[in-house]
Formats: sequence, structure tokens, C-alpha cells
Amino acid sequence: MRVVIAEDLALLREGLRRLLTESGFEVVAAVEDGPGLVRAVNGHKPDVCIVDVRLPPTFTDEGVRAALEARAQHPGLPVLVLSQYVERTYAAELLSDGRGGVGYLLKDRVADVRDFVDAVRRVAEGGTAMDPEAVAQLLGGKTEDSVLDELTPREREVLGLMAEGRTNHAIAERLVVTEGAVEKHVSNIFGKLGLPPSDADHRRVLAVLAFLRG
Repeated sequence: MRVVIAEDLALLREGLRRLLTESGFEVVAAVEDGPGLVRAVNGHKPDVCIVDVRLPPTFTDEGVRAALEARAQHPGLPVLVLSQYVERTYAAELLSDGRGGVGYLLKDRVADVRDFVDAVRRVAEGGTAMDPEAVAQLLGGKTEDSVLDELTPREREVLGLMAEGRTNHAIAERLVVTEGAVEKHVSNIFGKLGLPPSDADHRRVLAVLAFLRG
């Protein structure tokens, strides 16, 4: 699996390179700014990109903007964003084409190597990987007229776990319920969010997008 890294801090960039290489990935490029990311994607056609939100020169949103540009040129390009802060808009923009392959992890909480590597693989395969703390903050910030208001507390909990990238089986284990119960909750979520029957993975992405836009 081929990876491009965009991170301006040399130590973190090289640390990610080594970690991913040791985990069986092929790091085809490690760059320090947005234009470098776009060039690397065009030149290497990676399976997934790992991108810091804030890159030179202004350290605001160059990373995610470059990721959006690269994804526009290469539809469906999987992107895992690393950030210091929770920014709902960035994740929603990346998911807006409904294709999936998007992750959003908080740097300070990436402590478990196995979980991080699993998140990279999940995003590369077209899934989502939202940091649980980011999900908690986003859920806490929903307004009274949110599109999610019709969901029950349990359905909102299931949707939050879906946003983290968990499968129905993993959600069932987390909530200590049967997988059948989770499937029923997921079906109810799709119905209440107005997502007609289609590919299950595609609907999960659209449900997560609705959650982020909530």
C-alpha cells in the first residue's frame, strides 16, 4: 500500500515514515507543504495520503486545501487528516463527494500505533476514521434544529461510532448488544436521514457526512 505524507515538522514526518514502513506500507513521498503534496499525488498515485491540516506558509488550512485539490484531480483519493483541533468543516468538505476514504485524527491523541495503522488501512480501503474525541465534540456542538434531531439517543451513539469507522460487529461489542440490534439501528438511521437503499458502505459515508453537517 503506497502512502504520501504531508507534514512540515521533520521529526514527525520521519517518524510517520518509519512507523508506516515498519508496518508494511510503502512511503513513496514525504513532503512539507501543500504544493509538494499535490505534486507527489500526481507523480505517485498513492493509495492513501496522510496530511497535516496546517502547512507552510501561513499554517492555517493549506494542508486540507491541498488535499481537496488532490482529491478533485484524483476522485476518491483516500485522505487521513492529522490536526491539533476539531474542525467540522474540513472533514465535511472531504466527505462531500460521498466517496468515503476520509479520516480525521487529533495529533495529541494518536498514542496507539496499532490503532493509527488500522485507521490508515481503513481510510485507504474507502472507509472513515474519525477520532472519538472529535466525534464527542461534534455531537456536543449540535444545534436544536440539527438534521439529527429525529434520531434517538442510541441511534446518535451508533452514528457516532460509525463516524469513527467501526463496523456493525465492533459497534455491537462496544455497546454490548447484538449485531442484529446494531443493524436495526443503522437501518433506522438511514431511513431518518433520507438515505435510500444503495451500497451499504456508500450510505454509511453519507450518514457520517450528515452527522458532520448536522
